[in-house]
Order: sequence, then C-alpha cells, then structure tokens
Amino acid sequence: MRRILHCDMDCFYAAVHMRDDPKLKGLPVVIGGDPAGRGVVAAASYEARAFGVHSAMPAARAVRLCPGAVFLKPDFSRYRRESEAIFAIFRSYTPLVQTVALDEAYLDVTDHLEAHGSATALARDIRRRVREERGLTVSIGVGPNRLVAKIASDFGKPDGLTVVPPGRVKEFLEPLPVRRIHGVGPATDRALAELGILTVGDLAQRSQEELAERFGRHGEMLWHFARGEDERPVETSRERKSLGTEHTYSRDLVDVTAMQAELVRLAGEVAAGLAKRGLEARTVAIKVRYGDFTTLTRAHTLPLPTASAAELAREAVSLLATTEVASRPVRLLGVVASGLQDRRASRQLGLFEASDC
Repeated sequence: MRRILHCDMDCFYAAVHMRDDPKLKGLPVVIGGDPAGRGVVAAASYEARAFGVHSAMPAARAVRLCPGAVFLKPDFSRYRRESEAIFAIFRSYTPLVQTVALDEAYLDVTDHLEAHGSATALARDIRRRVREERGLTVSIGVGPNRLVAKIASDFGKPDGLTVVPPGRVKEFLEPLPVRRIHGVGPATDRALAELGILTVGDLAQRSQEELAERFGRHGEMLWHFARGEDERPVETSRERKSLGTEHTYSRDLVDVTAMQAELVRLAGEVAAGLAKRGLEARTVAIKVRYGDFTTLTRAHTLPLPTASAAELAREAVSLLATTEVASRPVRLLGVVASGLQDRRASRQLGLFEASDC
C-alpha cells in the first residue's frame, strides 16, 4: 500500500510577504494588480478571504468587499526562491516529489519511512521544519493515493494535518460533495446533479456502465475515484504540454486591427519561447476575454508542427475572426501553443520519411 502526501502551502504568496514584514501580520493582505485599474487578485490572506476575496477576482471588486485590504504587487522571483527552499526540504525525505505549483507538491514516501516509522510522523516532521526553517506553514494530507491525499490536505487549513488510513477511505469520501473529486468541474457537477448525484457516496452507488455511457472515459475515471481508487503515480518529471502568454489591457480594446497586432506580438513571444526550448507546436489557440469577463478559447491543429512566429501569428489572427471581437470590447488576449514536440525529433522523422520514398 502506497503512502502519499499532498503538501499545500497556506496562502503562499501572501504568507511570504507577511513573514518578511511583521507589520502585515493579522491584516487582510491581497496580492495582485492595481485595484484602481484593471488588476486581478493573484492571492489573498485568510483575513482577506473572510471578506469573500479570492484569486482571479477583479482587484476593484476586492476593494469593495474589503476596503481595508493591503494590496501588494506580486514578486514572483521571491516566491520562486522560497519555493526552491521548501522543495529542498521535501526532497530531503524522498526523491519522489511531483511539483504541481510553486506552493504545492505530491510526495511518495512509501519506501522512505524507516527514520520516522509512519507517514503521519514524517508529515509532522515536514510541517515542523517548514515552520522552523522557513517561517511558513504547510497543510498536508496523507493517504494511500494522490486523490485521497489531495482532498485531505484541504481539511484543517491552515497548518493542518489530515490522515486517511486505507481502511477509512470509504468513510472519508462518501459524505463529501461530489465536486471534491478530481475532474468534477462546474459543468460535470451540474450534469451529475441532474442525475441525482450530489455526494461521492451517491456517485459510488452508480454502475461503471452507466457513468461510462453518460460521460465516456471520464465517467469510468469518476467511478474509480468515487471508490477511492487512484493508480496515478507521483511523477518526478513531466513533459511540458503547452506554452503561452496573455495580456490584460488597462482599457478594453475595441479596434480589431489593434487586436490583430497584439496577437502578432504575443505569437512572437510564444515563438521565442519555443525556440529557446527547442520545441515546435502542432496546435495554436487564442484566449479572448471580453469586457464583461466572458472568456472563450479557439484552437486549430496544424498539419505540420511549427515554431515560426509568422505561422503562429497567422493562425491566431485567423482564429480571432471566428469570435465576436468586432462587436464586443476585449479585456484580455492570449496565444497558446500546444501539442509540443522536440524540434530535432520532428526533423529526424522528416529525414526517415524522405529516405523511405
């Protein structure tokens, strides 16, 4: 039986600032853009969350909810340095550490319990060291797989430790709202509710065939997850799946020509990123957020992979024509390249194809 930890730093961005500036302790701290402009909340302390402030919220709305909030600009270089120090602590316990974000990781400690005797004791020691060495707190969930550990880490936050032994997985999962299950977003949650499935226990009572018929392979995954079954390993390295960039404008764009010029610029940034990494992309996508915050994406898969700025820009501009930007102001534009592959591999494939002719 595996022993998996999900480590989730508490209000990481805000906590770093609050640790480094004691005057911020106990205050509602919001990390994000200018609330007087078009800024967006990147993170909020628990004191700010108590007022309803959360990430991805417009900063102007955050001010209305919490007039006394202290707004700070993000400092990602500082967060990255802090993350490296914290992950060094994680890796001192096991080499099997999967990075999810700067403040989140899975640890497989199954074969690394000798010094502590149990995963619970090991988790306690991680929390102690993060607190003593970094002045921050981390909430940890302990379970027999990634699914259970992830859900458990949300209990008892901040600075919490929740352990779900293998024999108590069913008892732990069944009362929870079905949206707690990985892969259940708003749309799936609504679809399940229409079937009378509100809790994980409700989901577990349905047959695999019924869920597969309604949701396809996703339904099969949900059937296993509802039973606490998750065979996904902790992966120490993951291939990059996409590369993109986006920009939020201080004033809504209303001129289509200006939007096209922005997409050309953004495509150039993506192309430079691909070239730096020796990658090419098969799929080009754009992200458009209108002035009313409605967001959509459009994508097209190319017949051959590319890292050309001109090709990426051409596809992005073509995709823009399939949207309503001619009649709706635009707040944000983005370009994303996906279906990535090593440029050398594609060139080698072309060589083999030529030799076969």
